[in-house]
Amino acid sequence: MLYHLFEWFKQNGINFPGRNLMEFITFRVMMAVLLALTITLIFGKRLINILRAKLVGEAVRDLGLAGEQAKKGTPTMGGIIIILGILVPTLLFARLNTVYILLMLFATVWLGAIGFLDDYLKLRAKRIAREKGEAYKKQDKDGLAGWFKIFGQVVLGITVGSVLYFNSNVKIWREYIGTPNAAETEVITKTVNNRTKHFVATKAPITTIPFVKNHELDYSIFLPKALKQYAWVLYILIVVFIITAVSNGANITDGLDGLATGTSALIGVMLGIFAYASGNFNFADYLNIMYIPNLGELSIFLAAMIGACVGFLWYNSYPAQVFMGDTGSLTLGGIIASIAIIVHKELLIPIFCGVFFVELLSVTLQVTYFKYTKRKYGEGRRIFLMSPLHHHFQKRGYHESKIVTRFWILQILLVVICIVTLKLR
Repeated sequence: MLYHLFEWFKQNGINFPGRNLMEFITFRVMMAVLLALTITLIFGKRLINILRAKLVGEAVRDLGLAGEQAKKGTPTMGGIIIILGILVPTLLFARLNTVYILLMLFATVWLGAIGFLDDYLKLRAKRIAREKGEAYKKQDKDGLAGWFKIFGQVVLGITVGSVLYFNSNVKIWREYIGTPNAAETEVITKTVNNRTKHFVATKAPITTIPFVKNHELDYSIFLPKALKQYAWVLYILIVVFIITAVSNGANITDGLDGLATGTSALIGVMLGIFAYASGNFNFADYLNIMYIPNLGELSIFLAAMIGACVGFLWYNSYPAQVFMGDTGSLTLGGIIASIAIIVHKELLIPIFCGVFFVELLSVTLQVTYFKYTKRKYGEGRRIFLMSPLHHHFQKRGYHESKIVTRFWILQILLVVICIVTLKLR
């Protein structure tokens, strides 16, 4: 809103000091980080007090883990703080007529609402159990049915995939070797280092292959020639799968104080670099990556997400004063997956979402192996002492804060590896 207000001032010849600052993405990125931090730090404490007053506390199952009972009654639904810290700076500093910003605002509100409803139903069940006694104890962890959360993620996936494939404002510019036919193709001609380069627009469903010189993959190659016209179906299915997997991975990772919050902030830094580089023609040409007009605005959204996560970490670090709940974890996972797809780096997800990936994989392996051995031997066996993976290390006697810190260190390593792919191929 402030960006558009300053644009109106400029168009109407209203001059004052600093009027042109809003034209610089770097300035708006810094302002988004600072405002998100301010919102989460100041209003976070107030929200925690409100949640405590409303008895919005976490129900803790007895899993035999060190320190778990100390978490009982800790306010949850703190993801509201993160969502507020993302939305307000984005609305103030981003160009709201950009398709990518509108898409991410929808993703944030949509998954935030689903997570909020899930947390609310769990807490309502807990209140009923407390009021009516032993017969209702089984409701302590009730929430939205699993299929409904999956449905919400699928809806977001279909929305993101459809917009990216069909919206006329979504285009990728790539260097064209030779002289393109300007009558048939949208062409940008630039002189770079005394050499004329031609860039043409495409809407093909392509992504980036990491560590490969000719580093683009068109999803339509997986379809027979007769079905090429239905490439959009394959693309949307891939988007749905990615968003569902990453969102659930983030949700499962949110089991230790600060783990999902810090991991998401680090991933946000990497995605912000990719978004800024691909949205800037000079950087995109230098790095030989896709140039995607208006993508740089996403760096403002990501800056707000980073600031919101860091500010929330003030209250969520060990010992946590508040948990984000599904309100935050589902939202952060969906945001990360959606932006990875928008910047065409989805093949890097197993790397930069490595923490989410191993957490989700540990649960899948544990459940699958337990069911298999129960059918074969009549007794279920386990691969890990407990899943997700962070609980396995707790069972082995590691302190919660040590596990979280080491996961952060691994996440930093994974982020650096992904940034290196910009040049190493």
